Amino acid sequence: MCGTSWPCLIMTFLISVNITHHASAQEVRFTPERIMTWPTRSFAGETRYRVVEKSGQRVLQADALGQASARYLERTIDLNATPYLHWCWQVSTTYPGLDETTKAGDDYPARVYVARKTGLLPWQVESVNYVWASEQPQGAHWPNAFTDRAQLLALQSGEHNVGQWQAEVRDVRADYRALFGSAPDEVHGIALMSDGDNAGGSAIAWFTHLGFSADATPPTCPY
Repeated sequence: MCGTSWPCLIMTFLISVNITHHASAQEVRFTPERIMTWPTRSFAGETRYRVVEKSGQRVLQADALGQASARYLERTIDLNATPYLHWCWQVSTTYPGLDETTKAGDDYPARVYVARKTGLLPWQVESVNYVWASEQPQGAHWPNAFTDRAQLLALQSGEHNVGQWQAEVRDVRADYRALFGSAPDEVHGIALMSDGDNAGGSAIAWFTHLGFSADATPPTCPY
């Protein structure tokens, strides 16, 4: 098994679909309703995704009850035009006690992935996984236990901000340079998920304001 990593996601998609959509506007937005139309990749059961009203806004809710499935989109994003990935997220809980560097501990209440193709074959993909970690400290990074083609980066950690909206802005090229040693001009896919399949954990995650933009202004999250 290749685990909950982007190579598994994009490999499945590329086998059946070989059409890539390009985007080079000054902003690329993915509304919760739009994300609900994205394909699903299941690893262990189905995380339940739905659009709900929360904090006065419509947001995407992901319920993982020991399951793992992702919503993903293959789309080429021009990082010269829109280098900054932004989103807001909130989680109901974390998974204390996990060793997130192992296969048994590869669970996160919330993840956002970006990926780029590095060759013609489906598995020739590098992905950056932005995670809400349970035990790894904020700012830590490590290779996915299932494949070193996926690098994880803890943007949030532990219980400190559980139950609160957090805004994120990432310079995707800078993260690729730091984690893989190269700064791409484009990425080719994005995904998000909540999962608890390896350790049997349950969590709820909420996402909104997901997209790419030309500046590093943080999104205004719900309160």
